[in-house]
Amino acid sequence: MNKNSKNKALKNLEEVTIRFAGDSGDGMQLTGMQFTSTTALLGNDLSTLPDFPAEIRAPAGTLFGVSGFQIHFGSMEINTPGDSCDVLVAMNPAALKVNLRSLRDGGIIIANRDGFNDKNLKLAGYEKNPLDDGSLDKYQLHAVDITKLTHNALEQLGLSNKLVERSKNFFALGMMYWMFSRPMEPTIKWIQEKFKKTPEIIEANTKVLKAGYAFGETTEIFAARYEVKPAALKPGKYRSITGNEATAWGLIAGSVKSGLDLFLGSYPITPASDILHELSKHKNFRVKTFQAEDEIAGITSAIGAAYGGAIGVTTTSGPGMALKGEAMGLAVMLELPLVICDIQRGGPSTGLPTKTEQADLLQAVYGRNSEAPIPVIASITPADCFLTAFEAVRLALKYMTPVIFLSDGYLANGAEPWLIPDVGSLPDISPTFRTDPQGFYPYLRDEKTLSRPWAIPGTPGLEHRIGGLEKQHITGNVSYDPENHEFMVKMRQAKVDRIAEDIPLAHVEGDEQGDLLVVGWGGTYGAIRTAVENKRREGKSVSHLHLKYICPFQKNIGEILYNFKNVLVPELNLGQLSKLLRAKYLVPAITLNKVQGLPFKSIEIENKIDEIL
Repeated sequence: MNKNSKNKALKNLEEVTIRFAGDSGDGMQLTGMQFTSTTALLGNDLSTLPDFPAEIRAPAGTLFGVSGFQIHFGSMEINTPGDSCDVLVAMNPAALKVNLRSLRDGGIIIANRDGFNDKNLKLAGYEKNPLDDGSLDKYQLHAVDITKLTHNALEQLGLSNKLVERSKNFFALGMMYWMFSRPMEPTIKWIQEKFKKTPEIIEANTKVLKAGYAFGETTEIFAARYEVKPAALKPGKYRSITGNEATAWGLIAGSVKSGLDLFLGSYPITPASDILHELSKHKNFRVKTFQAEDEIAGITSAIGAAYGGAIGVTTTSGPGMALKGEAMGLAVMLELPLVICDIQRGGPSTGLPTKTEQADLLQAVYGRNSEAPIPVIASITPADCFLTAFEAVRLALKYMTPVIFLSDGYLANGAEPWLIPDVGSLPDISPTFRTDPQGFYPYLRDEKTLSRPWAIPGTPGLEHRIGGLEKQHITGNVSYDPENHEFMVKMRQAKVDRIAEDIPLAHVEGDEQGDLLVVGWGGTYGAIRTAVENKRREGKSVSHLHLKYICPFQKNIGEILYNFKNVLVPELNLGQLSKLLRAKYLVPAITLNKVQGLPFKSIEIENKIDEIL
């Protein structure tokens, strides 16, 4: 170890939040994910927030072209990516300007001085260089010539300026590894595997990473480095996982535990496309992926696969859900197992493609013509996407119904440690196919689930016709009889309602009764849990209920709600769950709404709790 490094104080911290920010071409997402993977290997609990522009390649140096990645990690339980960051790595003036409001007072800024040239300052709207004008005096500012030092590290390799420029993110990563006592070896191994066909890139990125680490050791500008000890996680084998990865693997687990092929019919759309990408890698698990020409083809191909005896899946976001609406109604009429994954984003229309929102809830519950009931379940953390996707498959197969799985951009792209489950702990969800032609009718009902038989085309004696026209009870013949239509509408609703008998009761975190119950769903879980725990430590009478099952609700929801004087519902929309709760349980739910394309900060919920109490 260098002498200077030995002389620097090593400080222990319980938790740290770092934000990497730069142009969309600066590799900030890659830098953040590598820091995340290494941190997960060290046993820290963590939560991440990738934040990138909608444009594929926004003009360099502009405010709307800034890409950011925030990671909150610690030796304690971590539920959010952090309300504010302790360290901001800014590769240019635009990155500094966009993200400075996220940095706490006294926080550390590591700025790439080379990126603060006259052109970039003008693009970001700075009249003076903030690195020199004293405007950042309340922060710990470290201006580092990252670009120049990267060129120095690679000058002997004879690489193009473009390739050298693209390596500077590894210099910043190396500095962060030194500052927070992270090993470089996992990233070096990743570089070797990722670029194994281009040895010059392996050498360049490895050299720059080590140069950044060595700079931290030898420079006089850093007075201290930091250590964050491992968290006391439940024993087991962990890995860092994003919500979209967990969703894909949950669907695969459903395929394995049911013994059925998995077919994904999908049209690429942000932020759902990574599920298609991940599933396409796993053909060895009987997974078939089809990139359709449009959203309608995606879902109808999945319906066809379900008719043929496979697990049909389609993935999309809000705009695609709108296009799939008629086909979703068809799946309701056909009563076939289908999983529809809606990874929500800001809207309406194209809206904010790379930002998060929870505004598809009413669309999921009601957004089809006529009475077309579909069960709706929502994941609550990136890792929970695995179990929720598996549960969607289970319900679809058992009740012969389409099921809507809700996630969002925050969960989809965010990452956290995932305790890899014991495969044996997952239930067997193998369906029973009808094979006996004796007494067969396509719309006979199972007495317990009200599901109809699943008869695979080509099974001798089980020839039958399905389609979008109303069916006669039992026979499945086309029927225009008014009484039969009303009967079938009520039957399809009763089948969905019966799922409430097959799902666990809701559980309150905190006291079972009190002054305030905070009710959430989906990706607000971490922020609500943190806020409620903070207030409970202050002695406030507040508890937390988080809903995974939205349609139908769990049987004891009403009982829980009536045990509290006040009910608060924070949502990333204008109050959609609160409408459902008011309508069904007649509770005067108080709303806390945010529609900025960003997740809640826990302090925002804490302030609302204080206001109510």
